[in-house]
Amino acid sequence: MRKFVIPFFCAVLFSTSVAAQQTTAAPTKTETVKSKLTPKEVVDSYLKALGGKEKLESIKTTVMENTLTVPGLPAEVTMVTKKMGNKFKSEQSVMGQKMVQFFDGEKGYFDQMGQKHDIPADKIAELKKSKVIDALAYDPASYTSVTVEKIDGKDYNVLNSDKGKFYFDNATGLLYKSSGSEGNATVKSYMTVDGIKFPAEIEAEGNGQKVTIKTTKVTINSGVTDADFK
Repeated sequence: MRKFVIPFFCAVLFSTSVAAQQTTAAPTKTETVKSKLTPKEVVDSYLKALGGKEKLESIKTTVMENTLTVPGLPAEVTMVTKKMGNKFKSEQSVMGQKMVQFFDGEKGYFDQMGQKHDIPADKIAELKKSKVIDALAYDPASYTSVTVEKIDGKDYNVLNSDKGKFYFDNATGLLYKSSGSEGNATVKSYMTVDGIKFPAEIEAEGNGQKVTIKTTKVTINSGVTDADFK
């Protein structure tokens, strides 16, 4: 069986450190104008749409269970990701292979079939800023501008930064897409757990791989301890 590597961004898909490789698909017709909104207003609207900042901050740990579908792979990948603060551990299994992505708040690694590689230093600096709920790590000061892009007749407020572009649905306030030099990810739908919205299905592309990620279960404030990150 060929070696299979899950893109790194799958484990921390919408953290401020991560965007994915730009797709080669046919370009979507867009129109861009400057927005009257500030980056803070866009971020505040996003937090409210997810369930409210106070409720999001009350979440100390999450366990996310996903399935991943990859073209050319004959079986689904199962993935379980545990998060606490800026720490995470993601375990993926497919056809007898096991892969681990791990970050203990200071350092981390990828481990596939016994081959372990440290997370690059440039990723470490950003991962240290991450949160259990990735949206809480969005810093309005890090965005250079807000534009409005009309894509197929629908308006999106776009936060622009040196890390990439983040598209928020003007009608709902929810994150729709992120794109940048390393790739892109599109949220196809959301699910609600204990009053908080989480992505239910994501289409992502990076490093030449396309992945469809479906969330099957989210557990909040249970099932995670410090021992998971030792």
